[in-house]
Amino acid sequence: MADLAALSDLIEPEAKALGLALVRVKMQGGKSDPTLQVMAERPDTRQLTIDDCADLSRRISDLLDALEAEGKDPIEGAYRLEVSSPGIDRPLTRLQDFADWAGHEARIRLVEPFEDRKQLSGDLIGVEGQAITIDVNKHKPMTIDFAQVADAKLVMTDRLIAATAPLSTEGAEEFTYLEAPADGANTQEGQH
Repeated sequence: MADLAALSDLIEPEAKALGLALVRVKMQGGKSDPTLQVMAERPDTRQLTIDDCADLSRRISDLLDALEAEGKDPIEGAYRLEVSSPGIDRPLTRLQDFADWAGHEARIRLVEPFEDRKQLSGDLIGVEGQAITIDVNKHKPMTIDFAQVADAKLVMTDRLIAATAPLSTEGAEEFTYLEAPADGANTQEGQH
C-alpha cells in the first residue's frame, strides 16, 4: 500500500507550480485495478479545466517515472493515474473546505461515534479553530473536532449546483429540444 501522506507531499509542489491547490490524493480500486486518484482545483474558481488536468497529469507522471528510474518508486506494481477536479459533490478534505462551503449540505462520516452517531448530515454552519459545526438534519447543531472526520463530502442540491455553475461554458455542447412530433417520439438536435 502506498503512503498517501508521502505521495501528497510529492504531488503538492507539482500542483502548486501550475497554480493549483491539491484537494485529495487517494489510492482506490484495490489490487485488481489500483488507481492513484489526484484531485486539484484552481483556488480562485474551485474548478479545473481539461488542460489543467492534462498538465498536472504530465507533471505527476514525469515525477513518478523519475523516482522509479532512481529505484525510489513510491507505489509498488502497476497502477493507473487519474487526475480530476473534485466535482460538484466534492470531498471535504481540508478544514478550510468546511468554512468555504458553509451553508451547503454535507455528509460527514466520523472516525468514532459521537452522541450515538457515526454519520452526520445537514447544512454546514462553519468552523471555529479546529471545530466544525453542522446543523444535523436541520434540527440540532452539532460541533465536532476536525480530527473526528473520517471522510466528508458535499451533497448535491439545487443550491450547490447554482453555487458551482461553470464560469465559462466554452466548449460545451448545446442542445435544442424540439417539440415532440405527433407520434410522441422524442427528438433532440445537437450542435457541436
